[in-house]
Amino acid sequence: MKKELYIGVMSGTSLDAIDVSLCAINKSSFKVVASKEYPYDEELKASVLKMISQNISLKEFGETDYRLGMMYVDAIRKFLKEFSLNTKNITAIGLHGQTIWHEPKSNYPFSLQIGNASLVAKQTGIDVVSDFRSGDIALGGEGAPFTPVFHKEMFSTLGKKTAILNLGGIANLTILQGGMLGYDLGPANILLDIWIKKNKNKKFDKDSKWAREGSVDFGLLSRFLDEDFFSKKAPKSTGRELFNEEWLELKLRNFSTKAQDVQRTLLELSVSIIAKEVKKYEIELLLACGGGANNAYLIELLAQKLDGIKVYTTDKFGVNGDFLEAMAFAYFAYKRISNEELHLKSVTGASRNGILGAVYAAD
Repeated sequence: MKKELYIGVMSGTSLDAIDVSLCAINKSSFKVVASKEYPYDEELKASVLKMISQNISLKEFGETDYRLGMMYVDAIRKFLKEFSLNTKNITAIGLHGQTIWHEPKSNYPFSLQIGNASLVAKQTGIDVVSDFRSGDIALGGEGAPFTPVFHKEMFSTLGKKTAILNLGGIANLTILQGGMLGYDLGPANILLDIWIKKNKNKKFDKDSKWAREGSVDFGLLSRFLDEDFFSKKAPKSTGRELFNEEWLELKLRNFSTKAQDVQRTLLELSVSIIAKEVKKYEIELLLACGGGANNAYLIELLAQKLDGIKVYTTDKFGVNGDFLEAMAFAYFAYKRISNEELHLKSVTGASRNGILGAVYAAD
């Protein structure tokens, strides 16, 4: 059976880069052809963060949506040129968009991603599939996380005692035993990035170099862990609408902890919440992916807490963890164009599985 080419585009909670992957897909196989990372415009990043944390005008909203769409267009155009790709050979682009607010369990549940999919389709000349989360929420689900469906597609042959840990801004876990289960755990990189940006004006703490200079403040760790989300049962999902600078400042109130100790304690928070959840299941192999999987110290601390469980990155099994989410959205675009359901019910708590994603035509 002939494979079709799909492009997946992802910019996650960390707002650190745009990941683009070209994948060849049919019913029986999935192959990554090429992947590339493109920088996230810093001025636009500031606008997105302002949109999340402050009241803005409709004019600002619309302009940011357009600018973000053009940033995606620029990345896709560069990708097409670098890999000598003809738009006519690409079936569709799977575009996650940038999450601005995620509130699936309010009186009026929704999840909002921006990035002007119509603009991306018209400017690239390729059909775009986007707005994946709204359909799941319409079915009563959390609308997140989505990646467990793709994790199962890629790693189910490794056995039911395998789990996949995505370490983006937010950590989420996929459990393959008993069918499939997946949910958000809480902050992975998001609070660490906020704190080092505030204190060192750096985008992230590479290999936890700064965190290594500090010590865990267990009183502060206890306060961090005193958050209702951590005790909530799955299905559950979260993002910047909860774990943000305001949350961190509130938790730090009346603490005089050194800045590097705060960083180390935030790292301990991430490792602790992950280890606690993994230990709930009969896991023998844990595969990490996402930006946090490149943090050797984080992986080392996690392996110590999970003594007896093998902890590797997905790269060891031939899947580049830096681009796994972009690959996933190429796969989700394939599923939508093929009018096939995404089996998310067991993950998100939706009333049923559904065909998810809206198609924005290039013509």
